[in-house]
Amino acid sequence: MDVQYYKLEIFIPETHFRALQKALQEADAGHIGNYDSCLSYSRVTGTWRPLAGTKPFIGTEGEVSEEPELKVEVTIRAEILDSVMRAVKAVHPYEEPLINVLPLVATSMEWK
Repeated sequence: MDVQYYKLEIFIPETHFRALQKALQEADAGHIGNYDSCLSYSRVTGTWRPLAGTKPFIGTEGEVSEEPELKVEVTIRAEILDSVMRAVKAVHPYEEPLINVLPLVATSMEWK
């Protein structure tokens, strides 16, 4: 099966949401028909423990952190995946950002 679209799930602190939104717009992520800048976000709580040798943006090495984050969801065309990933990583403050890339079997853009 040839994947034409992906959905990205990006977890980011709320302080960096506007920078992410701008980077996604500039990379043409969330372009759906005659609309661009289409994304959704929701508040979530993330947990993690920085291991030895890390330099966490939030948290302390060896201690479990629990912090509010935003989960940003955006649909992209397959051919721009690499450029969108580079754009996201350029503005993301985490040492190891969590970005899920999910292939979409179908989207509403395929039915007119």
